[in-house]
Amino acid sequence: MPNLALITGASSGIGRELARYHAARGGDLIISARREAELLTLKAELEAAHGVSVHTIALDLGVKGSADTLYAETQKIGGPIDVLINNAGFGGHGPFITRDLDTDLAMIDLNVKALVTLSHHIGKDMAARGAGKMLHVSSIASYIPGPMQSVYFATKAFVSSFSQAIDEELRASGVTSTALEPGAVATGFIATAGLENTSLGATAGATPESVAKFGYDAMLAGKLRAINTPSRRFQLHWVIPWLPYRAVLKMVKRAQAEI
Repeated sequence: MPNLALITGASSGIGRELARYHAARGGDLIISARREAELLTLKAELEAAHGVSVHTIALDLGVKGSADTLYAETQKIGGPIDVLINNAGFGGHGPFITRDLDTDLAMIDLNVKALVTLSHHIGKDMAARGAGKMLHVSSIASYIPGPMQSVYFATKAFVSSFSQAIDEELRASGVTSTALEPGAVATGFIATAGLENTSLGATAGATPESVAKFGYDAMLAGKLRAINTPSRRFQLHWVIPWLPYRAVLKMVKRAQAEI
């Protein structure tokens, strides 16, 4: 299997576009998500369009032990995983103490625990072979605390920090790790997170196709962090760090208030 990639959360949005981009470059795929029907539709599309091999594994990575199960299933397929793309994740809007605790803990399980588990298993295999690329889909939320999305922002801060740390650990062995940190993207995330009636939700987002290409290319280049929007990149690197913390918190809270 040439250039085999494992992509989680591949049934829609950025994950689906990452799968399309990888296949267009001639790479084989293992795609995973909860929705089997959407995975099978994507498999048929990519195999017909690009002549690549696509395997589907339908499961919920938020369930305890599912990341281990996914890894075990990939080992049955054969061929080393050359590219790991941790894309699966979700968000949620509202004051922390009024949100359902089990939902937020499930968010941590998916956004953090599943990502760490897959990175551990597959990163170890990559290091043993002396080659591999990892892309972890984070967010510009990783740069700041997020009142009204406190758990989601915190999970993305973890993802970006973790991605950079393991890149430093693994780079000498031929493995790189990249954090893709997009701003708003025109996917189903806004609706899933309950942000439709907020200023943040009303922001025009980049297309999933453009974000996928940007992130994939950054991964190939071995970049540490990749923000797709130049204006956001400037704001987060050169403006936000100089503002008082309280001002930043209030600004983020206002952006997520109901309008």
